[in-house]
Amino acid sequence: MKRALVTLAAVVFTSILAPAQQTPAAAKPQFSSVPNQGRSMVVSKFGIVSTPQFLASQAGAHILEQGGNAIDAAIAANAVMGVVQPYVNGIGGDLFILYYEAKTGKLYGLNSSGWTPKALTIDYLKAHGVTAINPLGVETIDVPGAVAGWDAMRTRFGTLPFSKTLAPAIYYAQNGFPLAERNARYWIARSLLNQPGYKETYDTFGHAPQPGDLFRNPALAHTLSGIAKNGRDSFYNGDTTRTMVKFLNDHGGTHTVEDFRDFQPEWVEPVSTTYHGWTVYELPPNGQGIAALSMLNILEHYPLAQYGHNSPDELHVMIEAKKLAYADMYKYVGDPRFTAIPVKELISKDLGDKRAKLIDMQKASCQVVPSDVSAELNKHGNSTIYLSTIDKEGNIVSLIQSNYAGYGTGMVAPGLGFSFQNRGAGFQLTPGLPNSLAGHKRPLHTIIPAFMEKGDMHIGFGIMGGWNQGQAHAQFVANVVDYGMNIQAALEQPRFTKETFDGCDVQMEETIPADVREKLAQRGHKIRAIEPLSFTVGQGAVVMHDSARKVNFAAGDPRSDGAAIPEEPAIP
Repeated sequence: MKRALVTLAAVVFTSILAPAQQTPAAAKPQFSSVPNQGRSMVVSKFGIVSTPQFLASQAGAHILEQGGNAIDAAIAANAVMGVVQPYVNGIGGDLFILYYEAKTGKLYGLNSSGWTPKALTIDYLKAHGVTAINPLGVETIDVPGAVAGWDAMRTRFGTLPFSKTLAPAIYYAQNGFPLAERNARYWIARSLLNQPGYKETYDTFGHAPQPGDLFRNPALAHTLSGIAKNGRDSFYNGDTTRTMVKFLNDHGGTHTVEDFRDFQPEWVEPVSTTYHGWTVYELPPNGQGIAALSMLNILEHYPLAQYGHNSPDELHVMIEAKKLAYADMYKYVGDPRFTAIPVKELISKDLGDKRAKLIDMQKASCQVVPSDVSAELNKHGNSTIYLSTIDKEGNIVSLIQSNYAGYGTGMVAPGLGFSFQNRGAGFQLTPGLPNSLAGHKRPLHTIIPAFMEKGDMHIGFGIMGGWNQGQAHAQFVANVVDYGMNIQAALEQPRFTKETFDGCDVQMEETIPADVREKLAQRGHKIRAIEPLSFTVGQGAVVMHDSARKVNFAAGDPRSDGAAIPEEPAIP
């Protein structure tokens, strides 16, 4: 059946329930719109897919209509995202998911972040005269984890073969698609034009890209077709593997076929904290998710709702909490297979209480010292896409996938059609640290999917953008919990971001009132105003399941070319 982008049969343009208020922990959550809410939620008894690009959302919805579940829809949508937004994601990058299984109420985590080549060590780089990692160098290319992640998702929870779920992406790569507005704006990275294979693959227009220009990538269609036919082995133990390894070695890499063949993603137990009666989940390290949980533990000690949304006091507390939480995360997080990480201590309420007491309400702190939890170590062993899917049963996928910095390295192997990530740029070359470079090690990751629930309400959410993500998660949670906003209103609200770890610098969308920004400046915050609905504060997506009423909700971020697209029922 042909579908309009959003149909009246599947969408209810309404807000839910009562005016915004902070509800008691035992009460059923109530949500409202806000006066400046630009879009309405998508509401349906059927599945919904929300991504940063409407073609990907529609592809996922189509898979739901073919009998697929939320996992199948997420794979289809993510594959299309790699075609239509290659400047932020693709099969040359990594992937993480949280999966909520409605029938059991269980939450599963998947870490499909790739490891370094076995031979790539600090000593190897020093022997070759490398004392600092080149962010565009071959040494930053870890084994890409995305395809292995799709395979793990499909094998454990999916219902459709790759031949079905990858078909939309193969179509758009082979036949082309017209660029949307933000596509055209971000398509060409001038700094990458001299990277091997970049210009031939992506700069094919003969002029500056414009909305409506058609882009084709037949090489990527061929690579995806191989995966559709032969599964993960096509990528990790086949002709594509040998092509990748030869290309990387030709440019100075240490990669081997065995590095690809032996890589496996890891199913992990999500970590969580509570925030005013809600339980908020993130993935454990090697990601930054614990920073979001730590922030919430600090914020819980302050009456945000009394301060008022985007008031000077509220924003001051949030910014200071960000600095404290991120200082701890950056000191301790790395690959837990190499270093013991005190996760329980870092997301404990006790540490949240101690860190909260360090905030001076009258003055911004420009240098934050991380916590000392080293005594506990022996006790307990920016460029990204986020999408969320929900099916008619209420299963939820919260998925994030990335090349790290834009196109990553921008390096494209002949005939493959995708750029390699540069996630390894996040390693440190000082030995003995949690995030020190080593062979077959995963770096500290910025990309994090999230999930939150209370009673009958279950929400899969995420907001992309490097070190923006943990702080953006905390802001979204506060909008829902402290201010009773519905998920669309909570996603649209103006945000701040602090991309650095030291200093008092902070960026804010200029829709945060000027007088508020001025009062924050008086406390020592060095604020740079950025445009409304800025890419800098990340693009997000949200789905929500009301298990009592068996109704699904979704939100799309106006900062993107995206949309939340509902599944249509099968009508004869």
